[in-house]
Amino acid sequence: MTISSQAQTEQALKKLSRLAKSGQASESLSRNIQKLLGVEINQLELDLAATEKDMAQFEEQYHQPSSDFFREWQAGHTDDRLDYVEWASLAQMAGNLRKRLDLLRGGKPK
Repeated sequence: MTISSQAQTEQALKKLSRLAKSGQASESLSRNIQKLLGVEINQLELDLAATEKDMAQFEEQYHQPSSDFFREWQAGHTDDRLDYVEWASLAQMAGNLRKRLDLLRGGKPK
């Protein structure tokens, strides 16, 4: 998301929040917001499943859970072979997707 589109999104959400807090949100708006949240959660779940599937290939190849590998990677205990760079990227992406899902499901970011 570009900075300008992020700013536009934040402004729109502030307007919707003010409308909801004032008790003036219509049933249609409420339904559409809930539907949009559901669509976003569904897409994140699909993205996470695909990422975890890709990580599973590395886990099988290197006989190690991604969580253990990523800790070693972050500590600098692995080399920089291309597979490791890709695996670390996938592990980081999976973590970011989980954080976004937690936020949308009402949890607090970790």
